[in-house]
Amino acid sequence: MGGGSGWMVVLVHLLRAVGSGALVTYLYYVAPLDYGFGVVAVAALAAGLLVFGCLIVWQVKAIARSAHPRLRVLEALGTAVPLFLMLFSAAYFLLSGDRPGSFSEPLSRTDALYFTVTVFATVGFGDIVPADGPGRALVTAQMVADLIMVGLVAKVLFGAVETGLSRRPEKRSGP
Repeated sequence: MGGGSGWMVVLVHLLRAVGSGALVTYLYYVAPLDYGFGVVAVAALAAGLLVFGCLIVWQVKAIARSAHPRLRVLEALGTAVPLFLMLFSAAYFLLSGDRPGSFSEPLSRTDALYFTVTVFATVGFGDIVPADGPGRALVTAQMVADLIMVGLVAKVLFGAVETGLSRRPEKRSGP
């Protein structure tokens, strides 16, 4: 990978990662989330997590075949992590709107995203907390999913990087 073209490859992968994350975030803010928290919301969350799983499988295959697997994993994370966070943010937003006592305060979309990220990062500032059974159940589901995502998904993605690197006939350094 020569000087100028190498930077272009890195730039393209970074732009795809950032662009994917920005698109998923934009879609979260414009999605018509006005149907309350019930069977439809739970089914939508489950369907979204299924899409997330399919995305991970597709990304693993793309990473393993990529000429630049280390860069390709950044792209995968730039899409997968925001999708995962937005799914739970939408669920918290819907639950808060449908059952105002579910959290210590009403959640806007930004508040729901903030809460999702604090749970994901295991920071748990305590300024927003689940206040009833459905809220606690949903947060517990996210915490379990977080552990799966951080442990299993990261291992699978980075395993795909190793597979991709082992398939390269040339030197194994670089992106």
